[in-house]
Amino acid sequence: MFNKGQLAGLMKQAQAMQDNLKKAQDELAHVEVEGEAGAGLVKVVMTCKHDVKRITIDPSLLAEDKDMLEDLVAAAFNAAVRKAEDTSQEKMGKLTAGMPGLPGGMKFPF
Repeated sequence: MFNKGQLAGLMKQAQAMQDNLKKAQDELAHVEVEGEAGAGLVKVVMTCKHDVKRITIDPSLLAEDKDMLEDLVAAAFNAAVRKAEDTSQEKMGKLTAGMPGLPGGMKFPF
């Protein structure tokens, strides 16, 4: 099936792939995305590792209905999380695109 040279080469490729994936994951901790709601009245900035960096609420909302403000904050968080996930999948997908035999949607690390 495999000779020692092929197996060693395969192991070397696997190690390089693992190193590249780790590097990409580390880089995602510094990539920021922004989610917004209410036509930009509420904004949430977070990293692709879901660390929230900043929340901005337009002052006009502070006198409004508390329930509406809470809904807008939740919607902005959800939008930011979706952007973070999309950005992460795009970056990681580029690294795993050339790996034969992996099912689509497989997430790293295992």
